[in-house]
Amino acid sequence: MLDMITMNSMVVRKIIVEKEFVMGLDMYFSAKKYMSKYFDKADVERIEKINDIFGVTGIEDEDYGAQEVIFRVAYWRKANAIHKWFVDNCQDGRDECQETWVSREQMQQLIDLCKEVLADRNKADQLLPTAQGFFFGGTTYDEWYERDLEYTVERFEKILADPAFAKSDFYYQSSW
Repeated sequence: MLDMITMNSMVVRKIIVEKEFVMGLDMYFSAKKYMSKYFDKADVERIEKINDIFGVTGIEDEDYGAQEVIFRVAYWRKANAIHKWFVDNCQDGRDECQETWVSREQMQQLIDLCKEVLADRNKADQLLPTAQGFFFGGTTYDEWYERDLEYTVERFEKILADPAFAKSDFYYQSSW
């Protein structure tokens, strides 16, 4: 997982340096894991570590004994074609910056589409079209578009293959 954290921060820095950093479409993909002392005894120690990180003392609920951990696993900036795909395929066409659950199957569908477009850029407008919006970035099928697809494939393949995320739920959220 440390590799993912390092890679994510390097990509964010690269984007900030190479693209003008102004208001616009920011996109977040997170893994969430629910931990409970009632379902997995190993979670008891993990929950105690979380409480230690936050300096929690005296307010633990002995009857509840659960925590939810959220880990940001991907970040895009102005990748409007990827955003459009999430809106159309995971958010029922509603683009209100809401947090939305994404299945592993949907992640794989997006990987497959990105790979298909990367193999034949003539399919971009049909399979993963760009989208206009308030500070959503460019709508041309250029090197930035291609980098966004490559990043999506790289991140999602790592996430789906990593056993650390086997019991995680995944969520997409944008901000613009």
